[in-house]
Amino acid sequence: MLNWLLGKPKLARTADALYARIVDAARHPAFYKDLEVSDTTEGRFEMVALHLFQALEALKTGRLDPAYVEALSRQTIEAFVTDMDDCMREMGVGDLTVPKRVKRAAAGFYERTGVYRAALTEQNDTALLAALGRYVYQDREAARRAPALAAYVRGMSAALVGADPETMLSGAQVPNPATYLDASHDL
Repeated sequence: MLNWLLGKPKLARTADALYARIVDAARHPAFYKDLEVSDTTEGRFEMVALHLFQALEALKTGRLDPAYVEALSRQTIEAFVTDMDDCMREMGVGDLTVPKRVKRAAAGFYERTGVYRAALTEQNDTALLAALGRYVYQDREAARRAPALAAYVRGMSAALVGADPETMLSGAQVPNPATYLDASHDL
């Protein structure tokens, strides 16, 4: 009854902390400097969406109660939507336009989720490279860096399989993107 006095419930706090960790991982300088992801609002959105997708997928593969995973995923997506809303307002997007743009951003996230999920089920990287080229690199010349980003995505997926939220929050299993920057990826 007096939960409002105590602040957010534990699930919401966990989701907020998980989302903050996702944003931290997505903002790693190697993505923008070495992998040439565009350091713009769009480029940062793409990296947050990619990391959010991977975290939510990892939660599903764990030993956690499915009802808890569903609730935590929903709360984490709510944190993402709230962040998108706040960012747009900070950028000066008008109050009447914000809900439409947030809805478009959320729809874009769900579109990417389906594409990334399908691409990661493939044995080769053809579909993943196409998805990264389309979304992250927007078919720019920098898409030549997509193989290194694809290696990072596969490495992160493998590292996060079965991870619980506490492990993800520690950041211990999130690989450093710089480790994928070597000559084997044609950089």
